Amino acid sequence: MDYRKIKGEEDSMSASQDDIESLQEKHNPNSDAHLPRSVPSLGKRSDWRLKSFVTLALTILTSSQAILIVWSKRAGKYDYSVTTANFSVEALKCAFSLAALVRIWKKDGVTEDNKLSMSFDEVNVYPIPAALYLIKNLLQYYIFAYVDAPAYQILKNLNIISTGVLYRIILKKKLSEIQWAAFILLCAGCTTAQLNPSSDHVLQTPFPGWMMAIVMALLSGFAGVYTEAIIKKRPSRNINVQNFWLYVFGMIFNLIAICVQDYDAVMNKGFFHGYSFITVCMVFNHALSGIAVSMVMKYADNIVKVYSTSVAMLLTAVVSVFLFSFHLSLAFFLGSTIVSVSIYLHSIGKPQR
Repeated sequence: MDYRKIKGEEDSMSASQDDIESLQEKHNPNSDAHLPRSVPSLGKRSDWRLKSFVTLALTILTSSQAILIVWSKRAGKYDYSVTTANFSVEALKCAFSLAALVRIWKKDGVTEDNKLSMSFDEVNVYPIPAALYLIKNLLQYYIFAYVDAPAYQILKNLNIISTGVLYRIILKKKLSEIQWAAFILLCAGCTTAQLNPSSDHVLQTPFPGWMMAIVMALLSGFAGVYTEAIIKKRPSRNINVQNFWLYVFGMIFNLIAICVQDYDAVMNKGFFHGYSFITVCMVFNHALSGIAVSMVMKYADNIVKVYSTSVAMLLTAVVSVFLFSFHLSLAFFLGSTIVSVSIYLHSIGKPQR
């Protein structure tokens, strides 16, 4: 008897809700209900177009990063200063963040959450991740003395492991069994892709290359976890404000690196000495890549990032065949496939709350 009563109340509530929705549709001429069922709503179509654009942009930017760095070399070395290139990337990203803030200020006004405060409490947390990113970004130029573009795309996925382990240690986030299995698969995929059956050396990448890849993964993972901790400590703070200060300190540290490493060359030959069209494209690529990842997190989802990363690995290999005479071996194809599967498992294996 009680069940029938409850069931009747649920049916009544459902019917009332349907009546309310039907009244809303009658008084709302823009409602999707008035559109033909065979024609998708304008909102859904625009959302699909935006997701497609973001996915395509991230795939192209990710796959071309390593290619542009290798392509910018002349006779096996960089004619330009890598520290000035890094500084230019940080300056561009800083300009993009400031432009986004100006747009927000014009639309919503200046508030406590989006204003640029120069207080010590506001800015004292950003030097650490900025310094870590500086070292990691400089290493990505020097690692190409030991690896080619496709191998770099494979090895840089090691930062998934470092990020996951540091999440567990620093942020106390639990990892699922699927994610731990994905880490093992990722290591196996990276190793398989580097197998060299045509040489006495088992792996194509020499020991210094592996060490640099591991150090880059640790730096990237720690900087990413530290930055997320900052963001979660101040959840109401506008992301563009946080990015702006991070990039400002990135510019400061890169300026110090220029003075320490390339001061004489910059003073005698100029800041942009040795820059070519490819170098300029590389700088814009690195700057836009960060913006594209932010757009993925805002307008799409993590699966889009996974697919983009996986396709970018194969796309880099295919393009390298034509540009750098890269040999696309069976080991590389199998390794990149295993890495793609491991990335996918890691994304869907998040523990349920």
